[in-house]
Amino acid sequence: MSTDEIELKALMLASLDGDAAAHRVLLGRLSNRLRAYFKGKLTRIGKAAADAEDLVQEAVLAIHLKRDTYDTHEPLTPWVHAIARYKLIDFLRRTRALRADVPIGEADEVMAHDDREAAESSYDLRRLMDRLSKNMRCAIMAVKLDGLSTAEAARRCGLSESGVKVNVHRGLRTLAALIAQGTAP
Repeated sequence: MSTDEIELKALMLASLDGDAAAHRVLLGRLSNRLRAYFKGKLTRIGKAAADAEDLVQEAVLAIHLKRDTYDTHEPLTPWVHAIARYKLIDFLRRTRALRADVPIGEADEVMAHDDREAAESSYDLRRLMDRLSKNMRCAIMAVKLDGLSTAEAARRCGLSESGVKVNVHRGLRTLAALIAQGTAP
């Protein structure tokens, strides 16, 4: 899990426990992330980036109003991005954006998607990763999921660079074996 995800989830948990300051910080940080998300999506499909601010407000309001539906045992960002995607789809429907208006490379990503599958995949990956040793898990997360170099991963995980490489290799082999054996979560 990324540092950003951990921090955002901690803010959400504090918010759910009634910490108003944490709630304000959470909504501010989510607003910044959502603004970048919406501007990128709208620009790619030829819509005005200025509409992003309205979408940010709609998404932040939905997050605020629906915060009690958040499953605290799950990562926060897939839940937030699901809300954002639905707000984007609603916007495109309201503005009569047709599938033909969306570049072919973006159509499947922007239009109707079932985010439950992505969230379930993320949950399954996390459960699989939990079955690995601490060093394997750290090395794979740093190199494969967070995109760090071997040297950066070595510093993060407290391993040598060759230790990171070995743990990534063995960890991926173990994950493949778990999946092949049907012992995946």
